Amino acid sequence: MVRGFPVLDIKRPVARLARRCAGGALLVGLSVLALAPSTARADTILVMGDSLSAAYGIDPQAGWVNLLKQRLGDEHDVVNASISGETTSGGSARLLDMLGQYHPDIVLLELGGNDGLRGLSPQQMQVNLAKMIERSQQRGAEVLLLGIEVPPNYGPAYSDAFRGVFTQLASEYQVPLLPFLLQNVDLENMLQSDGIHPTAEAQPIILDNVWPKLKPLLTSPASAEE
Repeated sequence: MVRGFPVLDIKRPVARLARRCAGGALLVGLSVLALAPSTARADTILVMGDSLSAAYGIDPQAGWVNLLKQRLGDEHDVVNASISGETTSGGSARLLDMLGQYHPDIVLLELGGNDGLRGLSPQQMQVNLAKMIERSQQRGAEVLLLGIEVPPNYGPAYSDAFRGVFTQLASEYQVPLLPFLLQNVDLENMLQSDGIHPTAEAQPIILDNVWPKLKPLLTSPASAEE
């Protein structure tokens, strides 16, 4: 491992409920739901990530995803499907099951760090992430890309290609992008002893990085308050 690199607008909820209804009879009740927005279910946010989102090495309650849950309260359901060591290939293989199980309205993709650490092909990483974006969008979910960077000793060619994967995908699929999940994190003093994973102290900073990109995707005015 390399030190310094941490592996109700009414219409939208109604449309999402219609999307989930398997039978035509259930659709009849949607006009009633539109008249009573308080009965609409909370949006579901699915986080597909690696150890950076799985709170590796710290109390899970201190991880940035759990801090997001606390910030949103009951307005949104947050499902953390992150696995330490996950690659884009593994995430892509798991995503369909996650989409079918949780029917998310928003999908946060925080993958690629382990591909970079292993020196895997940026082109294949792009293919894997593209599949995840497409499948999420086909299910009606909005996507937020959370990017990561490789250490400089991987060389400028690989670093540029790796970074370019996220920017190209964001442009092609018109999805918001946080270029570097760990921006503003003190990588000298806020990493665990392995020199890779952020400490509990860094987690609120990570959430503050994600929040401005996620906030516009949230449909409930109450959940979008600071």
